[in-house]
Amino acid sequence: MLGKEGREFIEQPKWVKVGIVVAALMFLYNVTMTVLKGKKTAITNILLLGLWGLALLFLFSFYNPSNLALDKQYWWYIVHLWVEGVWELIMASILAYLMLKLTGVDREVVEKWLYVIVAAALFSGILGTGHHYYWIGTPGYWQWIGSIFSSLEVIPFFAMMAFAFVMVWKGRRDHPNKAALLWSLGCATLAFFGAGVWGFLHTLHGVNYYTHGTQITAAHGHLAFFGAYVSLNLAIITYAMPILRGRDPYNQVLNMASFWLMAGGMTFMTFVLTFAGTIQTHLQRVNGDYFMDVQDQIALFYWMRFGAGAVFVIGALLFIYAIAVPKHEVIEAGEADHVPAE
Repeated sequence: MLGKEGREFIEQPKWVKVGIVVAALMFLYNVTMTVLKGKKTAITNILLLGLWGLALLFLFSFYNPSNLALDKQYWWYIVHLWVEGVWELIMASILAYLMLKLTGVDREVVEKWLYVIVAAALFSGILGTGHHYYWIGTPGYWQWIGSIFSSLEVIPFFAMMAFAFVMVWKGRRDHPNKAALLWSLGCATLAFFGAGVWGFLHTLHGVNYYTHGTQITAAHGHLAFFGAYVSLNLAIITYAMPILRGRDPYNQVLNMASFWLMAGGMTFMTFVLTFAGTIQTHLQRVNGDYFMDVQDQIALFYWMRFGAGAVFVIGALLFIYAIAVPKHEVIEAGEADHVPAE
């Protein structure tokens, strides 16, 4: 009854997949109806496009062909197009919303940037899936398609980073929630380096032939996930929680300290894994040494990674405290209660 399908990330049995689809449809119904009843903008339209795309692509998880090459081809429809396709739409729309609220830049300016980012993301991300098809038994032309289009995937991430900093530079609003602004800028910057730069490092098929499946892949994955997913969620939580609780932003210093601890720990971890992967590539893929012998020789990097992870955990706990525990302030007699920042 609990039999898994043995497919990484989508190994759930079919009855669990059905539950995921039902839960996703409930969530999408709630979000969609809320948007349709309100003011429809480019930001909400692109957010809905991304969310519905995320749900529809998951339906490929129900198709499990016996041919391994075909299985992997459809598997990447989910895993890649979630990350480098529809999630970029969700990320861009949420980042645009934050910039609109935090900087006070005109909506027209924000939406123009948003259209450019989304067009670049879809143009590069869909055929960029080909960089996963190099060595799974698909035709050789995917090596060129994957190399060319996945190289272009740097563009939307660079555009998002440039967008965030330009909006802050042009902004007319001195928003009190500095922590949310820091997380927003950090999200765009870390996503550019993690998903963009570190992704490009090993996306060309001539390089990927040696590096795929090494710690270089892990370095790219860690920073990309933290930048594009985690930081975005923590940015919107930092912005929304004071408003939802009806308070001014509080514990901002602790919140910003948590950003630097998490971002610093993840960045150091990325560099450590990059060096480990470089050595692993040479010893294992070029010299032909045995996998476990190579792992012994790069053990020092794993210990440094462990230390960076400990720093990251401290930052994560600090963030939870900064968000969950109100900052106690002395309120003079007769002074009004805190009012929301927005």
